Amino acid sequence: MIKMNWPLKARALAAFGVGVAGGVMGPAMSAGAAEVTVAVAANFAGPLTRIGEGFTAATGHTLKVSAGATGKFYSQIGAGAPFEVLIAADDETPKKLIAEGHAIAGSNFTYAIGKLVLWSAQPGFVDEQGAVLATGKFAHLAIANPKIAPYGQAGMEVLKARGLSDALAPKLVTAESIAQAYQFVVTGNAELGFVALSQVLVPGKPVVGSYWLVPASLHGEIRQDAVLLKPGEKSAAAAALLAYLKSAPAKALIQSYGYGN
Repeated sequence: MIKMNWPLKARALAAFGVGVAGGVMGPAMSAGAAEVTVAVAANFAGPLTRIGEGFTAATGHTLKVSAGATGKFYSQIGAGAPFEVLIAADDETPKKLIAEGHAIAGSNFTYAIGKLVLWSAQPGFVDEQGAVLATGKFAHLAIANPKIAPYGQAGMEVLKARGLSDALAPKLVTAESIAQAYQFVVTGNAELGFVALSQVLVPGKPVVGSYWLVPASLHGEIRQDAVLLKPGEKSAAAAALLAYLKSAPAKALIQSYGYGN
């Protein structure tokens, strides 16, 4: 499981969410900067790194982040893991956590619409229609575990829609998360794999290899929600993070990674 921490950039920084008056910034200074413990879906780990930098600059709060499969986080949270915020890869998990009393009712919202791609680290290997899937001219196809990873479930739906589920079953390499699926392709353990567009389309960096942007009609919508968990119910920093995810700077950054909203 990936763990990332962002340092506090300053002791007294403007608190997020206070308005602007007369064209001059007038936020209160942060007197109680805190650390927010966040569980984030692996596909959103990269964008959250960038968002975390802006969040710290705006509020003084820092993030302690664990990235992995949404389904695995669901189990951990149910078992008492002390995460304060979940940034999921679907919208069903936050709803279930609310229904089961592990998250705060009314705090969930959609922060992004995920986009699935079939990707290879080799230039020209994947065509623009994804016809390479039907050729079978590859040994391994990486996919995140569909039982715990929404992007993996979407990938399986694509194979079913294309009528390739049975033919490609022997070639599937199942990863714990979409981050691991990406690593399987990067390292050459799989010639291609289903990953998130956000992993391939990184702002400021050239696209590596080749990919097919899977039409949304071939799988269920990947609506990604965030939610405030019970351990963060009284945390001003956790509430500030969820508010920051709705801010214009955060939305612009999310879109730059190829997500819809």
